Amino acid sequence: MGDVLVYVDHVEGAVRKPTLELLTIARRLGEPVAVALGAGAGATAGVLGEHGAVRVLVNEAGEFARYLVVPKVDALEAAAGVVSPVAVLVPSSGEGKEVAARLALRLGSGLVTDAVDVVAGSEGPVATQSVFAASFTTRSRVTVGVPVITVKPNAAPVEAVAAGGVVEELPVEFGVLAAGTRVVARAPREVSGRPELTEAAIVVSGGRGVGGAENFAVIEALADALGAAVGASRAAVDAGWYPHAHQVGQTGKSVSPQLYVAAGISGAIQHRAGMQTSKTIVAVNKDPEAPIFELADYGVVGDLFQVLPQLTEEVTARKG
Repeated sequence: MGDVLVYVDHVEGAVRKPTLELLTIARRLGEPVAVALGAGAGATAGVLGEHGAVRVLVNEAGEFARYLVVPKVDALEAAAGVVSPVAVLVPSSGEGKEVAARLALRLGSGLVTDAVDVVAGSEGPVATQSVFAASFTTRSRVTVGVPVITVKPNAAPVEAVAAGGVVEELPVEFGVLAAGTRVVARAPREVSGRPELTEAAIVVSGGRGVGGAENFAVIEALADALGAAVGASRAAVDAGWYPHAHQVGQTGKSVSPQLYVAAGISGAIQHRAGMQTSKTIVAVNKDPEAPIFELADYGVVGDLFQVLPQLTEEVTARKG
């Protein structure tokens, strides 16, 4: 088996969960070689080594913070030249997909985005996707060049497997396009104490049935009891009841948690496209004919303002 490049998503050395999931997938395909870039990249080696990375290629150049996307593509292209990988895995974030697309173009390779699973095949990695607003599941492989695959969060378990984690400096020559888009300001993200929506193992979402911004407290209470992230349908977001950053759906964020609770959400195709790959779906709705029940593993026909507080109370009691 050959080497598999894994692009590391980290914040000043703190490795984010989707990267650890990618290392699990990479071990199915070959030997994981992590690529960590930017400030604190060297500090990632310990965690990456504990989760299967045999080597960690590091470059902490300031270009990665000062400019968008292209310096990272330059670095991954350099890493591919050093390693000659059998595949490249990238977290399926907005930035990750842009990095992957640019890299595939430079390598003359095929690209698969938003995979929900990747396994080894006789002719190369086989990626599973949920496509056409989650109406179909496809399995595909790249037939030209080095497969570049972006993988959605929660596609694989995080598994601690000790490996070398040997740190190597990655030499990178930045091209003339690297400085094309400069970062002029940054603002810290509002801290809620809840997990990131796209990475959360549990998501509790509210829709039109919540009835108003003040009523989202019921959604938040259950989310906090479960240690979950809070989501919202497009109807709730468009009404100004909850911030757009929490919108789940085709025009919002795609999530794939272990548990998705949809409260007061009818289940329009736009919303289903963003959460249909969730492992277990629980729906609470007063309308027994709501389309969400066609998708749900468990459904409760009832008033969310009666059901959710009881569920929150029960979860809290069992945790205590």
